[in-house]
Order: sequence, then C-alpha cells, then structure tokens
Amino acid sequence: MSQADMRKQMETGGGFIAALDQSGGSTPKALRLYGIDEDGYSSEAEMFDLIHDMRARIAKAPSFTGDKVIGAILFEMTMDREIGGKPSARFLWEERGVVPFLKVDKGLEAEENGCQLMKPMPELGSLLDRANNNGVFGTKMRSVISAANRDGIAANVAQQFEIGKQILAKGLVPILEPEVTISISDKEEAEDILLEEITKQLETLDEGQDIMLKLTLPTVANHYGTLIAHPRVIRVVALSGGYSREEACDLLTKNQGMIASFSRALTEGLSAQQSDDEFNETIGKAIDKIYRASIT
Repeated sequence: MSQADMRKQMETGGGFIAALDQSGGSTPKALRLYGIDEDGYSSEAEMFDLIHDMRARIAKAPSFTGDKVIGAILFEMTMDREIGGKPSARFLWEERGVVPFLKVDKGLEAEENGCQLMKPMPELGSLLDRANNNGVFGTKMRSVISAANRDGIAANVAQQFEIGKQILAKGLVPILEPEVTISISDKEEAEDILLEEITKQLETLDEGQDIMLKLTLPTVANHYGTLIAHPRVIRVVALSGGYSREEACDLLTKNQGMIASFSRALTEGLSAQQSDDEFNETIGKAIDKIYRASIT
C-alpha cells in the first residue's frame, strides 16, 4: 500500500471522506436509523456485528469507490475485522481505491469552559502501531465546542495539536476535529475564536508536519479559507453535525475548497430491510449528491 499514492489522493482527489466510525455510544442510534432497534440484538458483541455488516455493505456498494469517495474513517473494531475477505483498511484501498483513516479518540470529558476535551488515550502508541500495520493512512479524533469561550476553545485546540504531533511522529496524518455544536446561539463567535486558535497552533508545526482538519460547516461562508490555503493543511473537510443531507450539502457548496466528511448525512435513508438493489441505489444517490457538493 503506497502512502505516497494515498497522500496524493488526499491532496488532489475530487470527492469526499465517508465517516464510518460510529463508536460504542453512538452505535445504537446508528442502528435504529438503519432499521434495527435495540430488541434486534441481545448483546454488545451482536450489536457490533450488526454495525459492521452495515459498514461492509456500504463499502462493497458499486458506487463506493475512490472516484467519488476518496477516503473513509473507520472505527477501531472495523479496522480489526474483514470486509470481502480482506482486512478492512486493505479492502478499502486495494479493492475500492478509498484511503483508510482510523478514529483514535476514546470519547469526551465532562464539559468545562463550554467545551469537552478528549478523554486520555493511554494506549494511543500501540493503536497507532496497529494502524500502521493495517495500512491505515491517517487518524481522526473529535472534541466539542459548545460555547464561545476563549479559554475552553484554546485548550480544546491545543489538545488536538498536542496529540496530532504524537500521531505525526508515528508517520500517520491526523485529522483534527474540534466540532462546534450547530445549535448554540454564539456559533459564529465560537468559529471566530476557533479560527484564531487553529491559526496560532499551525505556526507550531514544522515543515513536513502536515495535518487535516474536520470542522463544522461555518455560519459565514468561506470562513476557513485561510486554513484551506495554509501550507501545513492537506485538506479541510466538513462534518454534517446534525444537519440533514440536503442542508449539509447546500451549506457545503457555499464553502469553496471544503469537502464533505459526513456520517449520518451519508447513511440517511439506508435500511437493513432494503434489498441489495434498493440499498445500492440509495447509497449511490447519496454518494452522487455529496460528491457534487464537494467538488462545487
């Protein structure tokens, strides 16, 4: 698996990154939206089997290829399993031409100063070694901003960059995701502070320490233009953050240079009860719509 080829695809590929990284806490909701309620499984192991089946079904869909889906973010258990008879990350790149990423955070701390930092990751080093052994290109980690509190946002961004540098040292490309909650009343002000803090932290990176950013679609169009153009930023991708697919795609088209990295907005309308033809048609339409919004 060529890191250089994957890097080139991330830098210049037209398309978007699929977020297939629902973790333990969000898996029941993802399954409900997929048509499988809690009474459809009797254990956590069975729950994770079902969510893996859903992810594998998406990854094997005819439209899920590097022509439009340039990357995909995997949950740790997905990386450890197989799709189509191959380890998941290798299946994505070798069979579909999709660059694999791995979600590495372990969830969120309690809110402080209007933000939630990431929980400690004591086993990050060994997880990154496993990611390298599996042919993963990069990682993703999420924290949350729920108020325009400068101290909270500064701490949030500093933590993202601190751990991002550990990931870079292992030869992987980190996607930093300080998510701004879309429903807060001071979202625009929070995004102003976030831009300032990210810009400060980018100046601490040395040449060759290149990252990616995953950010909430901003209130003001093209708010993150300077980050998109920054020499240390490979790509800026947008999370859907609770917007519907229609809303998220509409907002994305107003932000030149951003591409999508949607989760719920990607899987909207998919159902375990659909036939393969129905499923493939539904995911195909979703991919086309998100792809068009990402290249506009």
